[in-house]
Amino acid sequence: MSKPPVHDPDDRELQVGKPKTWAVGAPAVAHALQISQQQMGARRTALTLLRVNQKDGFDCPGCAWPEGPERSHFEFCENGAKAVAEEATVRRVTPEFFAEHSVHELAGKTDYWLGQQGRLTDPMYKAPGEDHYRPVSWDAAFRIAADELRAGTPDEAVFYTSGRTSNEAAFLYQLLVRRHGTNNLPDCSNMCHESSGSALTETLGVGKGSVSLEDLYKADLILVAGQNPGTNHPRMLSALERAKKAGAAIVSVNPLPEAGLIRFKNPQKASGVLGSGTALSDEFLQIRLNGDLALFRGINRLLLEAEDAAPGTVLDREFIERHTHGFEEFAADVRKTSWEDVLEATGLTRGQIEAVAARVLRSERVIVCWAMGLTQHKNSVPTIREVVNFLLMRGNVGRPGAGVCPVRGHSNVQGDRTMGIYEKPAAAFLDALGAEFSFEPPREHGYDTVEAIRAMRDGKVRVFMGLGGNFVAATPDTAVTEAAMRGCRLTVQVSTKLNRSHAVTGEAALILPCLGRTEKDEQDGGAQFVTVEDSMSMVHASRGRLAPASKHLRSEVSIVAGLAQELFGAGDAVEWTSLAGDYDLIRDHVSRVIPGFADFNAKVRQPDGFQLPHGPRDSRTFPTATGKANFTVNELEVLRVPAGSLLLQTVRSHDQYNTTIYGLDDRYRGIKQGRRVVFVNPEDLAELGLSDGQSVDLVSSWSDGLTRRAAAFRIVSYATAKGCAAAYFPETNVLVPLDSTADTSNTPTSKSVVVRLEPTRTE
Repeated sequence: MSKPPVHDPDDRELQVGKPKTWAVGAPAVAHALQISQQQMGARRTALTLLRVNQKDGFDCPGCAWPEGPERSHFEFCENGAKAVAEEATVRRVTPEFFAEHSVHELAGKTDYWLGQQGRLTDPMYKAPGEDHYRPVSWDAAFRIAADELRAGTPDEAVFYTSGRTSNEAAFLYQLLVRRHGTNNLPDCSNMCHESSGSALTETLGVGKGSVSLEDLYKADLILVAGQNPGTNHPRMLSALERAKKAGAAIVSVNPLPEAGLIRFKNPQKASGVLGSGTALSDEFLQIRLNGDLALFRGINRLLLEAEDAAPGTVLDREFIERHTHGFEEFAADVRKTSWEDVLEATGLTRGQIEAVAARVLRSERVIVCWAMGLTQHKNSVPTIREVVNFLLMRGNVGRPGAGVCPVRGHSNVQGDRTMGIYEKPAAAFLDALGAEFSFEPPREHGYDTVEAIRAMRDGKVRVFMGLGGNFVAATPDTAVTEAAMRGCRLTVQVSTKLNRSHAVTGEAALILPCLGRTEKDEQDGGAQFVTVEDSMSMVHASRGRLAPASKHLRSEVSIVAGLAQELFGAGDAVEWTSLAGDYDLIRDHVSRVIPGFADFNAKVRQPDGFQLPHGPRDSRTFPTATGKANFTVNELEVLRVPAGSLLLQTVRSHDQYNTTIYGLDDRYRGIKQGRRVVFVNPEDLAELGLSDGQSVDLVSSWSDGLTRRAAAFRIVSYATAKGCAAAYFPETNVLVPLDSTADTSNTPTSKSVVVRLEPTRTE
């Protein structure tokens, strides 16, 4: 085992090599074990990793990719192992650490250094005017938070939720918030798949994916757009390999060539360790950033023209007539599509688009998978609506081997939304919640993530509480967000590990340390388990087995209940203490409030859990405003970048999950020992008069007139799409304007930031 870094590393040892053309294989296994042993030691590594994603084990705290009924002994990926190692680490952040390091000092450290220090052990409090955290009792911590909440109006508090929060904690949390009197429940969905939920709810009636793992294995064609599964959802590669061997063709659509979609070396097969592995993508469309709407619109026009040439052979007329609304308006608009606009927006040739359309015509069952590459643009909601149009034309919703597959990020981000973590709750949900707990929930919509930052900035928020996550590092416009957080009277963070949000605080601040997924959860009612929902609407149990990192830790459920008990008093109608002692009681309430959870406690005790109902998938019923699946008309606007500028997307490195930095390498892109790099097409470098290896500042501007700068990034000449660049977040979140958001979903436009590259000034 290694100790946490004493000194904060910088990029002075940065090395740039050739990017990989394949993913996983033996290096992934070796790297996962290396980090695991550094954090946990050999014995703890073996005990812990063998329980990840097992039916009697714990759900990986990383991504939300599902597990099938058949599982190997090693049901985890490289980045899943890193996530587990970071949580199950033997490193500790004690009160002595906070006595040694001031808040001001911690604010100057990198996200990597902060995360590497280890697990939090004690509740801590930073009093107003002080620069150090000191230990505080749980009772005193709850009293401090409750007093500050009572001192203001309910809407002067914001309650954020991370996607790793369990269903039980999320349900109890939203109950506390609504009993307090507000719907200010921003969450990480607001920054990632909110665009997916908005588009799918409007068009299909359900804001979730419509496919299962079995559907992937039955598909004829899978389009993977704006997604890098090799880093962000590595277990998806096994599913794509199986689909490929069952006969599916795979088309990947991305501005960057990603190793995981080129070739996959399955580490659980001899061919993956010793052989060449499996080539996954049959075609790679290197699309220009923000060109996906144009791509699908172009394909849709080609499908309509093919139907015109051979009526009755291309479109699923029966499905369209029985189950959809708005087809004629959609078709009339698509027929007017300009090929000049399509080709300019996508950066592709017409021949490339026609080749994909030809594959579609040969395919009876089609799935479209996507992630942040589609959801974080101004036109993200229209883009995903156009994806739905594409699938509806040939009846590719509600039948085996076909459908929509938004691949969620954090492990229970979808479950949290199901449990009611939403700033714009449906009236039916509020009616059921109020009837179950005998109170009148607030009806006015609350703040989403961007609105919460604006409200804090404008002095409208006294208290910020985060149930997990790292709000400061995850959100856009870093300088604005940090100033907004510092303007609060009190910030409260429920966390497992040290992160930047503990160093950028309100006037007063609390750190409330909680149990992780890997740890035993013993309450008054005995050993407890929690539940999660994956990307494909499967709900299953998660049981930790490790001893808690500290005797002072509480579960998320216990923390929420403890705060509620202090806030509302002993005579409250909700029996918070009983709920904290027995999670079955929480699940009983869920079963009566949320559709699909009848017999929750019985069904979740089945080895594989259970799948939630989904009308479009299960019966081709669409709970939309029209009662049918809706075709939509989506305007194609070509995003034109000023001369001398590039279109930047923020991305993860391979040694990273969301804001957690596991290491300083990005093996697949050839980066070692550094993160401040910007990937730029060599033709763009020549046109801009810049060179590979040069140090530049990334500068963005917005209609507010402010200039945002990320200083001293090394240029890496790279095969990204012409006119496009990429760099890692959270370092480049400073460039994303707070008010640059997607229409309808209000998601930050982190995948289409106009920047210019200025040579770094040397003093």
